[in-house]
Amino acid sequence: MNPCSIILLLSLMSLSAVRGRLIPRKTHVLVYNDLAPGTDLIVHCKSDDDDLGVRHVSYGNDFEFHFRPNIWKNTLFHCTMKFNTEVYWFDIYVQDRDEDICDQCVWKIRPDGPCLIAHREICYSWRPPQA
Repeated sequence: MNPCSIILLLSLMSLSAVRGRLIPRKTHVLVYNDLAPGTDLIVHCKSDDDDLGVRHVSYGNDFEFHFRPNIWKNTLFHCTMKFNTEVYWFDIYVQDRDEDICDQCVWKIRPDGPCLIAHREICYSWRPPQA
């Protein structure tokens, strides 16, 4: 075995031991419109690799997607959200932040910001508008 192969094998074994698995589990993200009756949510989520397109989510309904996070722990999905003529955005999945919290990440979208419903409710503020 050449030195590069040995280093790669040891790195993978270390990763597997630390995380308890070599290949990350599939993650499901659900974006639920919890704004107000009659308020529609327009969602556009994407990562560096995937554009999930624009989705129209009426009040009380949801939009769901799934993926497998990468082994480098840098998977990121961000979403632009529009409601009541205002545009907001948020990093809906950040692997370092979310991987140990949820495999089924349920987000309730509210006027003040998105709330992750996991073992407890964790609410965030909207990110400042992109220039």
